[in-house]
Amino acid sequence: MDQFKQISTFVEVTSKGSLSAAARAEGIAPAMIGRRLDALEERLGVKLLQRTTRKIALTNEGASFLEDCQRILAELEDAESAVSERSTHASGHLMISAPAGFGRQHVAPLMPSFLAEHRDVTITLNLNDRLVDLIGEGVDVAIRIASLSDSNLISTKLADNQRVVVASPAYLKRHGKPETLADLQKHNCLAMSSESNQRGWTFRQHGKITTLKIAGNMICNDGQVLHDWALSGKGLAWRSMWEVGSAIESGKLVSVLDEFAAPGNDIYAVFAQRQHLPLRIRVFVDFLRRTYAQADYWRNG
Repeated sequence: MDQFKQISTFVEVTSKGSLSAAARAEGIAPAMIGRRLDALEERLGVKLLQRTTRKIALTNEGASFLEDCQRILAELEDAESAVSERSTHASGHLMISAPAGFGRQHVAPLMPSFLAEHRDVTITLNLNDRLVDLIGEGVDVAIRIASLSDSNLISTKLADNQRVVVASPAYLKRHGKPETLADLQKHNCLAMSSESNQRGWTFRQHGKITTLKIAGNMICNDGQVLHDWALSGKGLAWRSMWEVGSAIESGKLVSVLDEFAAPGNDIYAVFAQRQHLPLRIRVFVDFLRRTYAQADYWRNG
């Protein structure tokens, strides 16, 4: 029980942003919160937080541990809810936000099946690539593809994701297959731009994460266009597996430099709060997680 309380206190402190705020929410003294965190860090033998009574900052180890704790607590809450609400069913309106490309390909097509299972639920699906304000815009759940670091939001991982460099077989036949990161300088790299800023490509090399500036004669701010250019043999593209997995499976695209792939920007469902999530949100997240976990989904989905 003490260990569980330490973990839940750690999550609460990161959510509230300070020891004082967490203590007020629980109706106890900040010193009690501090003692729980001290006990947790001593038990684990690692520093999780740099903290004062007014401000906290996660260490690298703390950020990694937080994600695991959030998942464990979410699964426990789901298990308890499943027991207590076994005789109820989901209902009401669900406001969903998702990135435009991912939403078109991997959220919107699933909605008819979800609604067929939950006939008393209605949905609004907003597709855009900006970072939405969940509370300010009334969003129940946002799908995000990122390495999440915002401790004020609650997240549940839906699926792994990885970025890969791809090209058509025709392009590789004409120009050869890059074997090292340095070889990218010899290739036409199809670049993604955002507000006039060209984005680099990120890899793992010699145990470190590195971002390379690439060059090519075609730049676009739309991922689908880059995908189409790659399919038509115009150059190399750095794309997510959720987008190009089926094309790789069918042989229309070939992935290269796989041994240099950096840790992926995984796919998460994000909420503004954990407590008292309506059943319609929980069943929706469960539905996505079950669908994405199917063995052939990312190759054929």
